Order: sequence, then C-alpha cells, then structure tokens
Amino acid sequence: MEFKQTLGIQHPIIQAPMAGITTPEFVTACAEVGILGSIGAGYLSAEDTRISIQKVKSLTKRPFSVNLFVPDNTPFDQEQLRLAYLALQPIGEQLGMPFWKVPLSEPDFHGQVEVVIEEKPAVCSFTFGIPDEDSVERLRRAGIILIGTATTVDEAMAVEQAGLDMVVIQGAEAGGHRGSFHPEGPLIPIDELLTEVRELIRIPIIAAGGIANNARMVELLKNGASAIQIGTALLATEESGAADAYKQAVLNATSDNTVITEAFSGRPARGIHNRFIEQMNRSAIAPYPYQNDLTKRIRKEAAAQSNSEFLSLWAGTSVHHTQAGSVESIVKTLLTKQ
Repeated sequence: MEFKQTLGIQHPIIQAPMAGITTPEFVTACAEVGILGSIGAGYLSAEDTRISIQKVKSLTKRPFSVNLFVPDNTPFDQEQLRLAYLALQPIGEQLGMPFWKVPLSEPDFHGQVEVVIEEKPAVCSFTFGIPDEDSVERLRRAGIILIGTATTVDEAMAVEQAGLDMVVIQGAEAGGHRGSFHPEGPLIPIDELLTEVRELIRIPIIAAGGIANNARMVELLKNGASAIQIGTALLATEESGAADAYKQAVLNATSDNTVITEAFSGRPARGIHNRFIEQMNRSAIAPYPYQNDLTKRIRKEAAAQSNSEFLSLWAGTSVHHTQAGSVESIVKTLLTKQ
C-alpha cells in the first residue's frame, strides 16, 4: 500500500514529536493540514498520555501518532546527582532560586503502552530504543502502526528486525535529542545515512534533520525516503506549545548557531548555543533522566522570566530558516516549489 494511504495522510510529512511542545492543539493543527501530527509523550505519565490522546481525538478525526521514550534503566548514583546539582547552583542563583527541590521522574513506559493499546491512535513511535517483544506484539495486534528511530545503519536494521513497520532515520542535522540507542553512535549527515540505509532495509524510511524547504524535501523523497519529519520549521508557529522566549530565539537565529550538548538532560541533543550551555561546559552532569530532572525547574523558571539564555532551545541546523505563522502556512510553504 502507498505510504500516505497507510498512514492516512495527504502529504508525506510527519511532525516531529517534540516532547513538551506538542500540545493537543498543535498536534491537531498538524493533522488537520494533512500531515501526521505527533504527541511527544516522552515525559508524560500514563494518565497524562491518555488525557492528551483523548483531547486530540476530541479535536480531530484525522490520524495522529504518540511518541514514547524507551527507558534504559540508568543506575542511580547519589554522589553523581549531588555533584551535578551543585554545578547548577550558580545558574539557579542567576534566576533567583539558589536552591530548589528536585523530584525524580518515574517513567511508566509499560503503563503508557497499555494506554496506547486501549486508546488506539493510528501510530506509535519510539525514541531511545526498541520496545520489548511483548509490547511490539500487543501493539501490532491492536492494529497500531509502529515507527522506530535510528541514527545509524545498525540501529535502522535493528528496528526492522524487531518487527516495527517504519523507521525515522535522524541525521546529524536534526534538532533535539539524538534518538541513539547504541552508545557513542557517530553523527552522520542525513544524505549519507539515507544512502546507506535504503540499500539494507525494506521498511519505509522517514528522513529527519535540517529539512526547511521544498527543494530539500523533494531531494530526500527522490533519494529513497518515503516521507520527511520536520520539527524546527514548526517551532515558531502560532499553535506551537514552545515558550515565547524559545520562539523568539528561533526566529532571531541568523545562522546555524546550534551545538550538541548533554547539559540539559544528560543525553546528547542539538540546540541553540546559549549561556546555560556555556556555563555548564566541563561541569558535572548527571546521566539521563536525572540531569533532566535537575534542570526542569531551571527551564520552567527561565520560561516564566522569558529568559532564553537558560532554556533548552532544541533546534536543527536550519534553524535560521524558521518562520512565524500558522502551521497551515508553514506546511503550505514547505509544499510549494521555490
């Protein structure tokens, strides 16, 4: 069956599941213009995942996706956490909060899987790994299309071998967290990664990373991608759940001012270079998800103060091409030959 028909979309475009930004209204706006909207549920509880799915269902009849983070069961190290917290104190002081409570997250991946099986969105995608065999089998029996994320050829092959239906290959240019699950994977440009992967797997390939215009989209589709995934291009839209300071930082970018950093979450992610990243250079950083827990209050306070210097400004290498407007207008521009 043709790719767009399989997903029930009009255009070969998937909205990147940017956790913390993909409000139900944003996902709905994406779905309504004929692309696949995606709920970034990585940081949500099982119950909040259900609430988000039900809200999108109430707003649109079009298909949409839910993205889950596959947990890696990182060992808890009290001393490591203490040192990472102390390293963040100077930044907290600059925001007027020298000390803050840090409730540690308790991911409920299997609870989220149960919710997805019960609520039956059209698609469920995964980042940071491949779900266990039982979860894959139960999701497939529920009729849900499954999409994995890969940053290398080996990861893409592993996604196919696990029985998932499609794979997002994330090039070095992509904004946000690296979807890697094989440690220390190399940063591979999307063109190179697509060339390598298309020769070795048979499931549909979705290309992601620095895609900001029609010419780039068409090129990737001609070279073997069944669809593209976009995130940064939609960050500053009216419907986006990004904080105003985040949107403004994206719109103010005049060149590729992004870097890969682990400072905010403990996992490598591409974002706009700012004072937080500069100050945390060579500082103690806890592993994911504990570093993410430590910096959550900082990021929340920075957003409240409209201070982009201490926000995690996830963005891809084409950030300087991001425009303001509605989701509809941005997608229309992407689909229009320049």
